[in-house]
Amino acid sequence: MTNPAPPTERDDLHAERYRAVASRDARFDGQFVTAVHSTGIYCRPSCPARTPRAEGVTFYRTSAAAHLAGFRACKRCLPEATPGSPEWDVREDVAGRAVRLVLDGVVEREGVPGLAARVGYSERQLNRIMTEELGAGPKALSRAHRAQTARTLLTSSDLPVADVAFAAGFSSVRQFNDTVREVFALTPSELRARRGTAPAVADDGWLHVHLPAREPFDLQGLLDWHALHALHALEHVERDVTGRVTGYGRLLSLPGGPARFTASAPVPGTAGSGAGRTGVALRVRLASLSDLPTLVARVRALFDLDADPEAVDAVLGADPVLASAVRRVPGIRLPGAVDAHEIVFRTLIGQQVSVAAARTAQTRLVAALGTPVDPALADGGLLFPTAETIAARGYEVLRGPAARVDTVLRVAGALADGSLVVDGGQSLADLRAGLLAVKGIGPWTADYVALRVRHHPDVFLHSDLAVRNGAQELGLPGGVRELSLRSEQVAPWRSYLTMHCWRPIVDRASAAAEAAAATTNHQEDER
Repeated sequence: MTNPAPPTERDDLHAERYRAVASRDARFDGQFVTAVHSTGIYCRPSCPARTPRAEGVTFYRTSAAAHLAGFRACKRCLPEATPGSPEWDVREDVAGRAVRLVLDGVVEREGVPGLAARVGYSERQLNRIMTEELGAGPKALSRAHRAQTARTLLTSSDLPVADVAFAAGFSSVRQFNDTVREVFALTPSELRARRGTAPAVADDGWLHVHLPAREPFDLQGLLDWHALHALHALEHVERDVTGRVTGYGRLLSLPGGPARFTASAPVPGTAGSGAGRTGVALRVRLASLSDLPTLVARVRALFDLDADPEAVDAVLGADPVLASAVRRVPGIRLPGAVDAHEIVFRTLIGQQVSVAAARTAQTRLVAALGTPVDPALADGGLLFPTAETIAARGYEVLRGPAARVDTVLRVAGALADGSLVVDGGQSLADLRAGLLAVKGIGPWTADYVALRVRHHPDVFLHSDLAVRNGAQELGLPGGVRELSLRSEQVAPWRSYLTMHCWRPIVDRASAAAEAAAATTNHQEDER
């Protein structure tokens, strides 16, 4: 009698995912889909339908792979209506880099040849790698992403169906109709009708969209963070009568023109806010509706909406010193970026000075060199200046040590001529190496930019003075070497440790800003 073959790694993965499906574990929604052979549909892991037999399912990393295999999305659990996978923030390989660029809309703007050039491979090689790793090539992934955007707009907004088609990135209404029918087995009108109670109709000129996130979600912490760093004319902050930050928004430049958004917590009765669901209520104005998928991808990164907070909190919370901090702020998130070049300049200008001093210098740069936008989009608003503008005219505005000014101008020239590349599609090593090769840029700058732009979960700023001070408040060592060694105990989530170390400083600054805003509101009421 022959012995049974030992289980393979693939068998172990299948069993692990099946356990998640059998327990309807919502933590895995968005990380893989379950294709059921008997029904021809694929579901999210937490689908409430009866659990199929283990041998009757196939698991796919992406919905695009399930589409290509002939499966359609479940009408009951709507697997596209989930946060994305945190895997793409971690993966450093070609497939991971390519997915980040696909989500940013590179395939729609530059085609597969442009995507392949970005990652340094031929089209054929890239298609082979992505199909082997993810079960689908760049075109299929881009198509699935467009379908997901379309579903979001059909169910959370009242945009006319034709406008939804172009906002989701489709080149024609016919292509949009065919894709929606193929993916969801419903027409766009039928999909919209299945949303149940229609969202409130907005008459404020904004497009309202709900962006889901996994629980727990520390949205208030991110709103406070962005409010403390907000620059006049570029960014705006909304507060209630007590001074608490309730919304953060900004202008940004997208391929089709300028755009403006405001992010806040879901509010009952508000159009498209997703009230009662975890995530962000997004209000958007766009010069071109076709830029919406790119904007959504960048806002998702800005608010770390695809993170796996339970995995992060489990590791950090298991540390006795950090347990109380995790209990106090569950679901802490990373502040991402909507413009990689902007983060580089703001980091260089703001290093080794206070947040207030950095904000003053950065605001002066925007006021002098920023690009005005249509008043209908933002009255008096300015876009952050481009690298080309800073390279040509930055010397007129920049102040401070000559070495720092020279570094900013040097970086601006390199970004403008393409000799320095900084974007979210890079590997962590390539991003850091490119920055460190520029005279005047040190490890702290490279790591901070990596945390914000690459959105990598395992970057610890052990030399940052505020991090060290905050670490001591939490009970961690304050020395650079000791703190760096200590941080290794919570890898691969050291970026989130950085945020916990910053949090006491952010909380005090936010409390002071709230008090000042509340006083101003009171004085205005008395008038």
